[in-house]
This record gives sequence, structure tokens and C-alpha cells, in this order.
Amino acid sequence: MTLAELLAQAELTGSDSPRLDAELLLCHVLGKNRSYLRSWPEAQPSDDQVATFESLLARRRAGEPVAYLLGERGFWSLDLQVSPATLIPRPDTERLVELALELGPQGPASVLDLGTGSGAIALALAAERARWQLTGSDRIAAAVELAQSNGRRLELDNTRFVQSHWFAELQGQRFDLIVSNPPYIAADDPHLNQGDLRFEPRSALVSGGDGLDDIRQLITAAPDYMHTGGWLLLEHGWQQAEAVVALLQARGFSDSRSWLDLAGNPRVSGGRWHG
Repeated sequence: MTLAELLAQAELTGSDSPRLDAELLLCHVLGKNRSYLRSWPEAQPSDDQVATFESLLARRRAGEPVAYLLGERGFWSLDLQVSPATLIPRPDTERLVELALELGPQGPASVLDLGTGSGAIALALAAERARWQLTGSDRIAAAVELAQSNGRRLELDNTRFVQSHWFAELQGQRFDLIVSNPPYIAADDPHLNQGDLRFEPRSALVSGGDGLDDIRQLITAAPDYMHTGGWLLLEHGWQQAEAVVALLQARGFSDSRSWLDLAGNPRVSGGRWHG
């Protein structure tokens, strides 16, 4: 069976991008890029490669995310290793990176990424700002190990990753910029039982009855870990912007506002701490 025939008969019902998913899985099995499939459609994979591909298709049909099947995901300009211990980095979160680069200090700075997961946000910022020192924290040991591995592989020496539940292990430290993509989905949200979310860690998704428990905690605690003039930037659900801005204002943050993502939805809110 040729590569073209194998792709033609690949069935991925339930996927929003069945052809792309099949191509990515086949390339993973072959150890090739997608241009190879177009250049050599008549190539014939081995029986073992066909069997592995069919196994991956079956797992994808069951809903398992492509990123977990591949063990990697592109984010910003980086290729990151991912695992079921962490959220899959998403394009929406690149808006948080953009704002951090825009609003953060232009010179040397100490920056904190809370709930770092695979290290996506911290590593993207480290890659763009060589004079920034990035700290990424996560309460899950496997996530910290994964972020550290990504940092070493990408040779981003201006990063460190620590195991900490939010600020618990960061006592006495202060930062010029704090960013986070915390859990923000309500516990009864039906989307938790759909698509990729079914396979991602609930602890990184769910935050109380209204999805704001962790955001409330971060906004309350953050000023004790911030230098004067520093920004706190938080990703959240598109319906939560008004509530998050109100929490920032109530805690005493100035310049509190929200920013839109590429789809035109309010995705990030933040404020500046002046003490």
C-alpha cells in the first residue's frame, strides 16, 4: 500500500481536521515532514509502520489529542515537548506572550510564569528577551520536569522552573512582570466532556463554580511578589473579562483592562501594581 492510498483510506470521524491529523500522524511514524508525503506519494511504508499508523488513528478516533500522540506541539516560534501531565499549548495563549513583550521592561527583568505546564509561555518570553530572567512554577512535578527538559533542549539558559503551588515556594521573591494562564473553566462546563479537554488534566482546567477561584487567589496574592510598576497579566475565558478587571481594580491595580485575541474575544486582562 502506498502513502497516498494509506491516507485516502484513513478514517478520522469526529476530528475537525481529519486530513491534517492523518498526515501529521503518518509523518510522525515515518520520521518525515509533510512535504515528503507530497513528493513521494507512491512510497510504500513497512508493515510495522502501517500497524503503528493504524494504532495512532484508532487512538485519535477515540478523541486523544494529536499533540499527545505526537508528544510535541508548536507554540510561538518553538517546538515543545508535551505530555498528558500538562495542558496543550494553544494559539490563543500567544496573545499573552505578545502583551508581556509589549508591556514588560525593555531592559533586564525578573519575570514569573505561574502554572507554567510545558513551559510554553516562559520559554517563548525567554527566547525573545535574552536579558529577562524567567521563572516558571507549577505544582505538578511532572510538568516541572517537562518544562526543564524543554528549556534544556532549546538551550534557553535564562529560565528556571520550580515546583510550587502558585506562590507557595516563592516567598521573599519579587518580579517585574507576572503572567499566568491559570485554570478558568467552571466545574460544570459541558465543554470539559468534549474534544481534547477530555484528555487534559482537570487540575489545569477547572477552577470552582464560576471558573475564577484561582484567578481570585492570584490577584489577591500577586502584589506581595511584585516590584512597583510591574504588570500582572492573566489569560481567561472570553466571558470573564469584566469580572477579572473588577477583581484587579478592587485589589488596587491601576490601568486595569482587557485585550482581545485574534478572534476578537477578550482573552487577557491585566493591571499595573503601584503599591
